[in-house]
Amino acid sequence: MKRRDILTFVGTILAGWVLAVGLPLFTPAPVVAQSNVNLLVSAAASLKDALEEIKPLYQQSKANVNISYNFGASGALQQQIENGAPADIFISAAKRQVDTLEQKSLLVPGTRGTLAKNRLVLVVPKNTTGVTSFFNLKDAQIKRIAIGEPRSVPAGQYAEQVLDKLKLLPGVKSKLVYANNVRQVLASVESGNADAGLVYATDAKISDKVKVVVAADEKYHSPIIYPLAVVKSSKNVNAAKDFAQYLTTSSQVKAVLRKYGFILP
Repeated sequence: MKRRDILTFVGTILAGWVLAVGLPLFTPAPVVAQSNVNLLVSAAASLKDALEEIKPLYQQSKANVNISYNFGASGALQQQIENGAPADIFISAAKRQVDTLEQKSLLVPGTRGTLAKNRLVLVVPKNTTGVTSFFNLKDAQIKRIAIGEPRSVPAGQYAEQVLDKLKLLPGVKSKLVYANNVRQVLASVESGNADAGLVYATDAKISDKVKVVVAADEKYHSPIIYPLAVVKSSKNVNAAKDFAQYLTTSSQVKAVLRKYGFILP
């Protein structure tokens, strides 16, 4: 074989080897998109409007984080978590539910914080007259008083505490109708199915169908605070920690909470 033919043959072999083995080494690596993360936040029903507004604000810088909410009574949400239902963050309308989960080691240590505070108010349908204080709840015109179910709804627990402190509870007990969460209490008063109700100030603020009669004196009930924490069973603990921190430290969040009438801690 001539020298030129030998060189051609060797060159062909080398070229084939480069194509078979070396080519992938020179192929640009594909751009790997940041993985999407799904977070489920179990939160007190009274936070619905504020949290829905906060969600897109957070996603402006965390576009890969999908946030879903599970709104309900704090006690019911606590039981769901205890029974193994999925949740990444829990936000209660009272300390008791978070205390219980913490005692059962169901929360990530060091992630507990306080989102906001609230006030309890007495509301009546907008066209109601003659009701100026809690003591009017004894009047004949008030036949049905809506409150949250005290066993699971913090607003109902606060309502019972106020009525008890004012020595009204025995006299109005037969008038009480119970709702599964504070938004149902509000809806009952809005529709006229209840003549009065006890809700949070933030709930009354979003309705144009009720009016606030009076705010309960804070000395008559336990402090109304919204604690939050990351749930230990979360599959995305780091992302949950980041969102929890955002909720408790962001100036954007504080502005939204103020807008809806929450009191900052």
